[in-house]
Amino acid sequence: MLKKDKVNFTIQKLSELYPTIPVPLDHKDPYTLLIAVLLSAQSTDVRVNQITPLLFEKADNPYAMVRLSVEEIRDIIRPVGLSPMKSKGIHGLSQILIDKYNGEVPKDIALLEELPAVGHKTASVVVSQAFGIPAFPVDTHIHRLMYRWGFSNGKNVVQTEKDAKRLFPQALWNDLHLQIIWYGREYSPARGWNLEKDIITKTIGRKTVLNDYYKNKKDR
Repeated sequence: MLKKDKVNFTIQKLSELYPTIPVPLDHKDPYTLLIAVLLSAQSTDVRVNQITPLLFEKADNPYAMVRLSVEEIRDIIRPVGLSPMKSKGIHGLSQILIDKYNGEVPKDIALLEELPAVGHKTASVVVSQAFGIPAFPVDTHIHRLMYRWGFSNGKNVVQTEKDAKRLFPQALWNDLHLQIIWYGREYSPARGWNLEKDIITKTIGRKTVLNDYYKNKKDR
């Protein structure tokens, strides 16, 4: 199967599995999405969705957020991990949004990346999910599957993002990055992986990945 055929097969299968695509993090606007994505670093969406209602009850906009102290924010978000860094980032970026952007979240990835505690992936998620601007945020699921499928070399997420943008039509980026995330969680996890349920990898997967899977299974 040619790579073009593999890409088309992947797009088709993901569309069949996820015709309606849920957004993993609960939010109501660009600001609450930005905060939720920031909190999700090295945490789980489930944990973040448990904590954000508590935070947003007190402050769901930058003006209310800066009225909280960094310590108050930290106490609320502690369960998601990295609370010292994240609380400073949330307070700091909220003040910058007020000072530079009239309390609004900018739509430009470069401007978002200038905000405290906001990296490229977070900025890409915000422009994609909040504003509908084509982007391809790469998380651990996408990085893993792009390698398993033979679409990227797996060296780093920067290269994986470049490869994804090169292979997939831009009009599909915003849907595909979410579809791949859900697929990775449900059918192709890092642990407890069952290739028989992972139809995409089983059909188009990198030969070394498939060989390693069957070898490890045989050795158990």
